[in-house]
Amino acid sequence: MKERRGNLTLIVIAILFLTQSTLMGEEVDPSMFNLQFHRVMEWRRERDEFFRTHERSPLTPGQKRVFKALEYYPFNPKYTFFGQIERYTFYINDPKYLAIFLTNKGTHKRYIRYGRFHFSLNEKPYTIEIYKSILSDTLFIPFKDETNGKETYEGGRYIDAEILIGGNMLLDFNMAYHPPCAYNNQLTCALPPRENMLDISIRAGEKTFQ
Repeated sequence: MKERRGNLTLIVIAILFLTQSTLMGEEVDPSMFNLQFHRVMEWRRERDEFFRTHERSPLTPGQKRVFKALEYYPFNPKYTFFGQIERYTFYINDPKYLAIFLTNKGTHKRYIRYGRFHFSLNEKPYTIEIYKSILSDTLFIPFKDETNGKETYEGGRYIDAEILIGGNMLLDFNMAYHPPCAYNNQLTCALPPRENMLDISIRAGEKTFQ
């Protein structure tokens, strides 16, 4: 865990350098993203191992026996963003403090509204809402895009992220993954809220499970 946090710090430094270089009009060296590429590949390897062997895998025993690997888009650094979180300051008794998500089973799940993140893709600005579980410090970003129902699960995908020094965040769509109900409709998962429905195709991260 400490090693991963150290790697993430190095990634942040590299991306800060890239951001400054871009603003100064200098050509960005793609090799600066090598560290994040290897982090994404290791995350995918561990995810495959979890699906194949873990008792909490969403796959049935029969699926596990024939499972080889999940399908992903090729790593693409243009879907990696670093920046400041626009933090919300709602109090617990504020109606806006909690977000109520509908699930695929018609029930509801509660999350804390943590903030929002601004990024630009294909020269168009976007904003995505950030949530947090009541019992976790990990940031939770459920979203939908125009690949849903075609190349990715129709119910959307998730991204997990960390709160970094200075209230920053690394948003990497290359680490977007499907909720468990994409593999087993007996499982319950939260559906992305309307505010995180992006009017663009995010061709990064996990693809439809075959």
